[in-house]
Order: sequence, then structure tokens, then C-alpha cells
Amino acid sequence: MCGIAGTIGLTSPLPSDAVDATARMLNVIGHRGPDEAGLYVDDTAALGQVRLSIIDLAGGHQPIHNEDQSLWIVFNGEIFNYLELREDLILRGHRFYTNTDTEVIVHLYEQYGSDCVQHLNGQFAFAIWDSRRRTVFMARDRVGIRPLHYTIHQGRLTFASEIKSILTDPSVPRKPDPIALDQIFTFWAPLTPRTAFEGISELPPGHTLICRPGQSPDIRCYWQVPLCDPQDCITGSVEDLSQQVRDLLTDAVRLRLRADVPVGSYLSGGLDSSILASLVVKEFNNQVRTFGLRFEESEFDETLYQHQMVTALKCHHSEILVSNEEIGSHFDKAVWHIEKPLLRTSPIPLMRLAGLVHDQGFKVVLSGEGADEVFGGYNIFREAKIRRYWAKAPESARRAALIGRLYPYIFNDARSRQTVQSFFARGLEDVGNPLYSHQLRWDNTRRLRQFFSDDLTSQIGSYDPYADLTSQLPKTFHHAHDLSKAQYLEMTTFMSQYLLSSQGDRVAMSGSVETRVPFLDHRVIEFMARVSPRHKIAGLTEKALLRRSFAHLLPEAICRRNKHPYRTPIKQGLLNEMHRDYVHDMLTGPGMTRAGLFNPQKVSRLLDRLERRPHSSETDNMALAGVLSTQSLYEQFMVGPMACPDAASGANQVIDRRRCMAATTP
Repeated sequence: MCGIAGTIGLTSPLPSDAVDATARMLNVIGHRGPDEAGLYVDDTAALGQVRLSIIDLAGGHQPIHNEDQSLWIVFNGEIFNYLELREDLILRGHRFYTNTDTEVIVHLYEQYGSDCVQHLNGQFAFAIWDSRRRTVFMARDRVGIRPLHYTIHQGRLTFASEIKSILTDPSVPRKPDPIALDQIFTFWAPLTPRTAFEGISELPPGHTLICRPGQSPDIRCYWQVPLCDPQDCITGSVEDLSQQVRDLLTDAVRLRLRADVPVGSYLSGGLDSSILASLVVKEFNNQVRTFGLRFEESEFDETLYQHQMVTALKCHHSEILVSNEEIGSHFDKAVWHIEKPLLRTSPIPLMRLAGLVHDQGFKVVLSGEGADEVFGGYNIFREAKIRRYWAKAPESARRAALIGRLYPYIFNDARSRQTVQSFFARGLEDVGNPLYSHQLRWDNTRRLRQFFSDDLTSQIGSYDPYADLTSQLPKTFHHAHDLSKAQYLEMTTFMSQYLLSSQGDRVAMSGSVETRVPFLDHRVIEFMARVSPRHKIAGLTEKALLRRSFAHLLPEAICRRNKHPYRTPIKQGLLNEMHRDYVHDMLTGPGMTRAGLFNPQKVSRLLDRLERRPHSSETDNMALAGVLSTQSLYEQFMVGPMACPDAASGANQVIDRRRCMAATTP
């Protein structure tokens, strides 16, 4: 895992300070690659990388080149099938000088051009500079596990793993994007290519970008989340399907254990992480190190189930207790790493967990992200199934009561039951709406727009995020099964733009830790897209096929356990005795007026309501996190000079081709 950054001159040569400018870009993301740094520069291009060394520890210095040094790559991520690709490329006549997966990409690009990405099984973001053709080729993995941002400004294309690198150039404007804020306060994250920063884009997952001097970027999709027509589902017995799932996921784990450093595993006590840890121990005979979270309050804590798995696997387990006070103490740091507003505090404990992994001497962990999206694990999928069934007989009390199967803890008295049923009855019969499965959630989140200032609302104007999203749906979406539609929406909005970013790459890399996600191997995704929905959600049993496939590896209590959503304290973490003054200063002080993004009176009433009521609503909790994180983002990135570490620390290796000659400076 690494961080990359660079600049391409589109209309003129790069300025004379290109090396120092690139070094500053790298220094500000040094947490992504603390082991070493390197850069390449010529008259038109500057490419740099900070490295977290995992494969070919001694020989994997970047940038890496091809045989005649006409192609140069900076790469963030891992290519898990690199050994097989390397063997094939050698047979085709390519010559290697390292044992890295990075060099495989260079030769693959030589062999196949932009189609090289079709051969990759991995999580990646990279840029290849073709010094002969004066062309840059950039690519991002299929589902967006690794980030890649860019902007075109003053005749230059600047790219980086994190936006803060781009902002080290003082000429790049630092302004919030009003449309992106509207999207965040609807979908929890911007829709690619937007970011929270106006004028700075994110290369969408499954896309490539080619840019030549004097031309606009050519952005193309090479892969999208698959949608299957109901008539094209895989046939076969449940036993056959289970065996295929076992084979695919076992191989996905096998590939993701490839490393020249030890690989650990996150362990929450839930089904997904328990399957991964069990596969490592029982299929590959490895004594895996596991890492987990503890919370002070029982409604958030899963320690009991973690310990059941630790006992079953006899593994060495480390855990970290995250207190309510720590949520507030690390809030600004989380925003600095994530670079977008947050509607929950969930990334913060995961940031602390990455710190524990790092402190224990590990650089790589397996993680269970993606299982719920791919195998049908979220309540939002079951909600939609119940609501579509209920919509066929809207007056049926029996059908309405099925919602209580999902939320028994808030369905325990007549008043609560009526409130919950009224909520889920909204838009009940609008089953033709392509966003039906998610409309309730998004409408509820969108209520937070009430806190926007008049000025921000005016800038957003008549923009409709639902129409925007609907216009981006592929034609195949409308012919897919209802569950497939819901999975597609979840994977392309929440998963790619929030889960893998705010709760994934950004917080893990804050601790210089690489997470690997076997459930998001594209072979697993493509197979499960063709599995009938009845095998994913059997009745109301979520992830039914996954449970069946790995029941032989797990304790029965873990295998049969209902999904426990990962939740963290918001009000308790931010409005406690230690951080109350900080929150009030941020939300009632001059910063509110300076940013001009929220209505001060409405925010003040929100604070008063949260302070007075012992139990706050989910909407008020989300509003607190959302407004506070947006203000934190504004103060850290858009007020005063951008914090830029001194470039004097420089790179371990600088390859300078500005005078048509190679010079390596230690």
C-alpha cells in the first residue's frame, strides 16, 4: 500500500520547482507510505510515491519502469494475481528487474495497452507516464477500494491519492462544492466524480483516464457492478452453489495472503470477519493474528462474540477499548484523513483499530467489507422485500407487522409499533420507482438539509440528486431483479463512496495499514450477481447462501447470529463533558458565519435540543455529526494557508530526466 501524486503539463513544461512541489505533495500523505519515497521528473511530468513496503521489500522502489525506461509507473495498492501474470509476460518476452506486482502492471500495459486493467485481480490506483507518447494513463480498481483524485488547473493535470496533496499547490482553489454537499446530506457521500471540493474530481471506480498534452482527459468505464436479468440466474442445487462460493472465496483469501510481511485479520465477532479468520486458520493452516474493537456501552459492543471466535480458532487476539471521550478527541483528525463531511462517528474507532494494528507491528489485515452488499446482508434489502410484499395488500396488518421481525427492539409497544409502521408505509405503493429500496433512507437523511443556510440552498438551486443518480443508472438496471437493483444502488453509492473510503482506506492508512477485502474479489461479485435472490435472502434470513457455505467452519452461535450493524456513539462521543465546549465553539462561534454553510439559529436550536433530551433522535445525531464535520473540514482545509510539510525531507530517490539524462540522487 502506498500513496501516489503527480503533475502533467498539458499546455507547457512544468515549472523549475517541480521536484520540490511533488515532494510536498508526497510529504503531506506520508502516513500512506512511511517506509520510503521516490519520484520521477521530466520536462512534462512529475510522478511520486510514498511506499508502505509489503512485496519485494528490498527491491520494490518506485517509480518503476519498463525495459527501455520509456514507461514509468507510480502505484497504490496490490495486484493479487501478479505471479500468474508475471509468468505469462515472461513467456511473451518481457524482462523484469524486480519481484514486485508494480512492475507487472508496466509490462501488462506494454502488452495490452489500456485493456491491461481487465487482467488485474486487485485493489489499485495507478498512473503510467509514457514519456515517448507524452501520455498519462490512470486507472482505479473495479469497486473503488483505493482512491484517486485529480484536477486540471492552469494548464496542468494534478493527481493524488488524497486531496490534501493537490491542495499543497497554493494556486488551487479551496472551496466546498455545494452540489456535493447536497449529495452528502442525501446519500452520505458525493456521487463520483464529485468530491467535497469544487473543481477537484475523483476517478470513478472501474474507470480509466488517458490524457495527452493539449487534450481533455478521456475517461472510460472498463467494469461496472453486474446486474443480472432474472431469466439468466445460475441454475443448480444449493449444494452446488455453496461449493462454488466456498471455492471462490477460499481462492480470494489465498491470493490476499500473498505478502512478504505477516497478514492479520480484523475480527468483529460477526459472520463475515469470522469466516475470513476461519479460512486462514483451517484452510491455510496459518496462526492468524486478529484485532477487534470494544466499546463502553453494550449496545455497540460485540466482545462476547469476538471471544467465542478466538476460543474456537485458538488465535492470538488484540483489542482496543474506544471510550466515548476518544470519539471526540479524534474527530478532527478523522475529518482531516477522510476529507469529506461525516454523518456518523463510525470511522473513528476504526482509525484507532488501525493504530493498534500498526503498534503490534502489522502492515496488512483482512477485512470483511463487501459481504453484506454482495451476499444480501443489510436490513435495507429485507425492508424493501417486506415493503414490496406489503404493497400488494396495503391494508394487511399481518404484512405490516413483518417489519417488526427486523427491529424487535423498537417494536415492543403499540406506540412504537405504529410509529415504525407509519415510517415504512411512506411511498409504499411506489414500487416502480427505480430507487424504491433506498428512497426512505435517503429521504430521511435529506431532512438534514433544513440546517443549510439560505446562501448554500441558493447555490444548490433546483439540483435534484435523485434525478442525477437515476440518469446514471445503466440500461440493464431496469431489467434486473428487485434485490439486484438494491444491491447495485448500495454498492455504487454507500459502499464505494463511504464504506470503502471513510470507513476503509482513509482510516486504515491513517495508521499505515493496508486492508484487503476478499469478499470484493471481482470473481465473487460476478458470480453472486447471477445467483437467484432467493438464495441470498431466504424468507427473511439474510446472507443465507453465505451462511450455508461456511457453516462447517463456524461455531453455531456465530453462523446463526443475526446481523449486528456496526454503530458508534455520536451524541455521547461529542457532547460529553470533555468535548462540549469544543462542539459549542465550532457550532456557535465565528466559524459558522465565516463558512456560511449552515443556519446558525437552527444549529443552535439543535444543540439545545440535544442537551435537553436524554434520548436524541437518529436525525439529530446525524445532524450533529454532519454539521460539525463540515465545519471541521472547512476550518482545516479552507481557512488560512494549507499545512504543507517541508519538502526538504524529500524523496529517497529522484530520477531527473529534465536534461535528457538520468540522474539518481540518494
